[in-house]
Amino acid sequence: MVGVLRAERVWVETFTGLRMDQFGRLLKAVRGRGGEGCGWGRPWRLPLAERVLLVAVYYRTNLTMRQLAPLFGVSPATVCRVIQRLGPLLALEPARTPADAAERLWIVDGTLVPVRDRTVGASSRNYRFSANVQVIVDAESRLVVATARPVPGNTADAKAWRDSGLAQHCEGVTVLGDGAYINTGLIVPHRKRPGRPLLKGEEEDNAQHRKVRARVEHTFSRMKNYKILRDCRQRGNGLHHAVQAVARMHNLTLAA
Repeated sequence: MVGVLRAERVWVETFTGLRMDQFGRLLKAVRGRGGEGCGWGRPWRLPLAERVLLVAVYYRTNLTMRQLAPLFGVSPATVCRVIQRLGPLLALEPARTPADAAERLWIVDGTLVPVRDRTVGASSRNYRFSANVQVIVDAESRLVVATARPVPGNTADAKAWRDSGLAQHCEGVTVLGDGAYINTGLIVPHRKRPGRPLLKGEEEDNAQHRKVRARVEHTFSRMKNYKILRDCRQRGNGLHHAVQAVARMHNLTLAA
């Protein structure tokens, strides 16, 4: 069976949202992480570029494996193996504390991702079975700095943040959060108290806080152009790998 999609400009840019040079950087990173394989055993039916394209298309379109198989000229089982093998290799680079940490401003927030795996998600406030994913975004560049492992969607953002381990990446950096992150050490809005309205200066601080924090919501909106984050059918670590890969591809689209 001959497939339709190839690692060519028209297919890459149409189905992944990446320019060809951005896709080339993604391919280089996967190759550097051992994407070519161990050098023994049965060879892959598809070259590495087309396997990376397959995974990117899967995350972007959320087509089923039966739908992807004829597009690439392989069996659904091969599609499954490619996604399981290469999905983790598309992951975002581990965050490092920047040299100019004192001058940086990061934003953290959680987003709910609908999932099918009952061991990963829980019934949550969006009336769906979802997982809570904590994400840190650079306020200036809007690049994703780090993401945490998903937790059940009924987990409060403050608890999800404390358990995520992301705080260790934020040493020396000012980090904003919304009102759900009270008592976590993050910069949160001023709260109204019974019988005591906010002072004028506090209202102005809150308005500026909302204006800056909105950038993380814009980032979530762009990340969810990858439809895997609208209804994830992957099980186990599949959602975590998908979020990490989408974060990396999001960062590539913002790169010059």
